[in-house]
Amino acid sequence: MAVALEHLLVEDAPPAVVITLNRPDKLNALSTGLMKELTQELLRQSERKEIQVVVLKGAGRAFSAGHDMKELKDRTLDEEREIFRVCETLMETVRTLPQPVIAAVHGIATAAGCQLVATCDLAIATEDARFATNGIRNGIFCYTPQVPVSRSIARKRAFYMVITGDFIDAKTAAEWGLVNAVVKAEDLDSEVSKLAAKIGGLSPIAVRTGKKAFYHQLDQDMSNALDLMSEEISCNLMTADAQEGISAFLEKRPPVWKGE
Repeated sequence: MAVALEHLLVEDAPPAVVITLNRPDKLNALSTGLMKELTQELLRQSERKEIQVVVLKGAGRAFSAGHDMKELKDRTLDEEREIFRVCETLMETVRTLPQPVIAAVHGIATAAGCQLVATCDLAIATEDARFATNGIRNGIFCYTPQVPVSRSIARKRAFYMVITGDFIDAKTAAEWGLVNAVVKAEDLDSEVSKLAAKIGGLSPIAVRTGKKAFYHQLDQDMSNALDLMSEEISCNLMTADAQEGISAFLEKRPPVWKGE
């Protein structure tokens, strides 16, 4: 059963927790209140060892239509800066969360909503899902959404999205690498659950340390990345789970993870 917060629904679905953006009448626009609440909820979930995957989805007809435009009108420069600091904190929390975060996308994911999808570690979309960094159509270049989008898809494709504001369909999003898979609408929850269960069946410590290391090495040149990751894998092999995994492989039996 989902627990209702002011802007979110939170439901345990072990090994995952499902967090639903719950402003359906506003197409789950990312108001300051919603972004702060989501950040706090993610931080709370980060401390729960029994939760190995976080799923983000949207209530109603859409995943998220991006920033709440009413909040961006007639503000001072410092007030605008504060809104985007809140957004930056949310996106960085998603990226640095120890658990992998899966976006379950239906309807539209536009501007900061598309940014949220691109920031998530994995994404599964329904066949009718559409994606856009369309702020430019309202005279606002998608400066911040372009950061994760341009790190998820090829440069010219990313620039096409931000400079035209055109929508791309789910099939194109998958071909370009913005999402991992496209499924029928009625299969979205089950496919996301399967992926969460697959990750949840792996060593918790390997998943958590591996996610952190994955993003760390992306920022390095090849030589530094290999050096850093050689140290990481050496340390990984010192864990009880790694030794259990090796023993299970050699003994041809399923591993029993200790989470350490």
